[in-house]
Amino acid sequence: MDEILVFYGLAILGFIIVLWAQINISNNYKKYRTIKVKSGLTGQEVARKILDANGLGDVHVVETRGELTDHYDPKRKVVRLSTAIFHEDSISSVGVAAHECGHAIQDKEGYSFMRIRSALVPFVNLVSYLGYFGLFISILGGLTGYLKLSILILVVTILFQLVTLPVEFDASKRAKEQLINLGIVDNSEHEKVSKVLFAAAMTYVAGLISNLLQLLRIIILLKGRDD
Repeated sequence: MDEILVFYGLAILGFIIVLWAQINISNNYKKYRTIKVKSGLTGQEVARKILDANGLGDVHVVETRGELTDHYDPKRKVVRLSTAIFHEDSISSVGVAAHECGHAIQDKEGYSFMRIRSALVPFVNLVSYLGYFGLFISILGGLTGYLKLSILILVVTILFQLVTLPVEFDASKRAKEQLINLGIVDNSEHEKVSKVLFAAAMTYVAGLISNLLQLLRIIILLKGRDD
């Protein structure tokens, strides 16, 4: 009975952590989206200014669909900003745009954790793809075989997330430095930008914790079957 309570308790805890992180980023994004930066620069203009100041004139800034779908594409050397971030001159827009440029600067400088993460992507995709065969594994190897496959997938995912964390935190650090050094935000706005970036970073932390709890749940279930 205690084992069952722990099993479901971990599932609920993981769900709460992820939900909190999502609500936190959503609330901060919406709150600071209503506050305009004094410089009047849009996300697109901020991105262009940071990239040019760092000798990244060959990196393009383009608009992409969706909300908070912003990302840097290292293969195509493109900073993709969601519609609101691209066009608006808010604290949220400036912060998110600068963060993605932080990744571009990492790429230029050969930031070690970013290189490791990029190298892991094909392997992570391969292991994740194996998850689609989980049903067949469970038929051939029973529930134990399926649980062992799940553990493998989670371990690889957690490893990838552990490498991703320093990449994201470093990009935010670079973003804040660029915003201040280039005079895009003043000291009062800097604190607000920091809150947006910190809330975004917490979604990665929450995802890692959630997967660690999921891994523990599966290990408990597997141990229970072995006993």
